[in-house]
Amino acid sequence: MLGRPLSRRRMFGWMAGTAAGLAVLPSLGCASDDAASGPDAATGPDAAGTCGLIPEETAGPYPGDGSNGVNVLTQSGVVRSDIRASFGSSTTVAGGVALTITLTIVDSACAPLANRAVYLWHCSQAGLYSLYSAGVTGENYLRGVQVTDSAGQVSFTSIFPGCYAGRWPHIHFEVYPSLASATASGNKIATSQLALPKAACDAVYATTGYSASVANLAQISLASDNVFGSDQAISQLASMSGSTASGYVASLTVGIAS
Repeated sequence: MLGRPLSRRRMFGWMAGTAAGLAVLPSLGCASDDAASGPDAATGPDAAGTCGLIPEETAGPYPGDGSNGVNVLTQSGVVRSDIRASFGSSTTVAGGVALTITLTIVDSACAPLANRAVYLWHCSQAGLYSLYSAGVTGENYLRGVQVTDSAGQVSFTSIFPGCYAGRWPHIHFEVYPSLASATASGNKIATSQLALPKAACDAVYATTGYSASVANLAQISLASDNVFGSDQAISQLASMSGSTASGYVASLTVGIAS
């Protein structure tokens, strides 16, 4: 057993009371494989002041949200900002290059959406998913839930995920109306994925522990990826800053129907 039931009502009150009043970030996606700055054509505000919605994507076979086996969302400890370690019966810490993931949730008019719950998860340095992949079924690291602040933002401390065969390097997330509702997949209001820029992937995968990702990345592109390819990743490619030594920051503005 990986943890005891979470007191959702108590945690919701605590999270709402600590929301910070930060400014809204501009959209930070781009249409190429490399990171870029400036407004995103699909998600950022256009001339009419409206924002495009991020494409709805599959949660994949390893969501951990109750839709395919285990439901980590009901476990005590899942609401957290640092998702590197498992919680509950294991405290194993996932290794890899440091990565901070910041999502800004906005509506179609680009207004920030506060008090939405974001469940985020991704694979390990070796391309394995906790709870599902052989050897890590007893782990629940690299998964966590946070509530957006007054600027619509959440930020997770994690590690740079590896690239496994057949998929471009990515991060999964689901958005829920509130923390109280973030207990089962049936309550989510959006599901999508964040794509990581090639330049950052190349730099990270040249470091120790990511050797298998080099060959896997060479066999895939954003255009050929079976998730990002059809959408050209225009509104899903994160803006990146940092380095392998200091760690990276991946930022994405996520437009959803409110």
